[in-house]
Amino acid sequence: MTKTNTTPATRWIQLALGLICMAAISSPQYVWALFTKPMTSTLHVGLPALQVTFSLLVLLQTFVGPFQGWLIGKFGPRLLLSAGALFSGLSWVLASHVTTVMGLYLTYGLFGGIGTGMIYVGVVGHMVQWFPDRRGFATGMVAAGYGFGAVLTTFPISAAIKAAGYQHALLEWGIILGAVGILAALGLKRPDPAWETKAVQAASTAHPAVKESTKSFTSGQMLRNPIFWLMFVMMTMMSTSGLMVISQFGAFSREWGLADALVFGLPALPLALSIDRITNGLTRPVFGWVSDQIGRENTMLLAFGVEGLAIIAWLLTRNDATVFVLLSGVVFFGWGEIFSLFPSTLADTFGPDHATANYGFLYLSFGVGGILGGPLAALLHKATGSWVPVFELIIAMNFATALLAVFVLKPLRRRWFAANGKPTPAAAIVGRTALDSV
Repeated sequence: MTKTNTTPATRWIQLALGLICMAAISSPQYVWALFTKPMTSTLHVGLPALQVTFSLLVLLQTFVGPFQGWLIGKFGPRLLLSAGALFSGLSWVLASHVTTVMGLYLTYGLFGGIGTGMIYVGVVGHMVQWFPDRRGFATGMVAAGYGFGAVLTTFPISAAIKAAGYQHALLEWGIILGAVGILAALGLKRPDPAWETKAVQAASTAHPAVKESTKSFTSGQMLRNPIFWLMFVMMTMMSTSGLMVISQFGAFSREWGLADALVFGLPALPLALSIDRITNGLTRPVFGWVSDQIGRENTMLLAFGVEGLAIIAWLLTRNDATVFVLLSGVVFFGWGEIFSLFPSTLADTFGPDHATANYGFLYLSFGVGGILGGPLAALLHKATGSWVPVFELIIAMNFATALLAVFVLKPLRRRWFAANGKPTPAAAIVGRTALDSV
């Protein structure tokens, strides 16, 4: 392992580089909708067959996470995340030349899923090592970068498609985003072990509400621990409930007669989706920071409870388009923080040394939610003829996860830390600002 010359600014530079990496790989998922119409015409394929590309992208991003995390832990973030950025950019470059939908599956779907997954898991694992005192905030920031990155590229890519066709847009932006991601990844470094030891000591003093294991556990050891599987079930429920809303947002808003309504002079559906993207990004660093102050499980109770209450209010006021739009923002503000709370809780529990590989296994739960969310909502709606039971199930999963956090996860982790936690040493570096001086 190469020793890092750690200065007070080093970890903030690492955070900035991680943000850039995340922003560079967000477009394949978030601007996919811009390509579907011209692709169906050019490739002479129906929309259902074309959408398999997007499903492959998302599934591969999550389901190869454990292997990618292991590779990053073994070879380091610089090499593997550079490779991830290369795969992600190359997926668009190659997709610009394909003439069949199968070619699109192998380029945009396969290469893109491997590349984006490598960077997503790798950057999150990198942040928990550099920010033991601000794990929730740091992982929330880079997770927000994944959502917000597409805000910078959506309009330019849309303009490129209109001006020269989708193939040119894929080629041009594949090169740009790939190059940006590679350049940022080349600046990533692991923290120096001596610095990391002092940082953990400082974190235990700066944030007594957040406990941390003194040991680092391998993925094999973690997978034999019931705390991991409880967290896996909790994140699966939250992923499923959120994706049930996301996947069927247009369908239930149209059934409730809200899709064509005007709110503040704008169509309700696109306005709600725009607000949701903003709040879904903001919630990640916000609740991550809150969890650094009051503890992970307490924050889960607060965040998941807020989402459950917001959805209840959604149902009770579903005929009011203005309230519908505003509450949709609250709903997503209570959901997106799963991408900061769960990885930081996992690293606190099982240590930072194998955090990237370990998070790769937990991230599988998001893939499970992706498989269950849309179909489960559609099947329940078909069976009952109403969206109300769908939302009742979503509410139940939110409150169940919130209660599991404080009544099951919290005592389990308390006993775990009693056996593996570190009492704050008398010589620990005191205060949050001290961590930036070591």
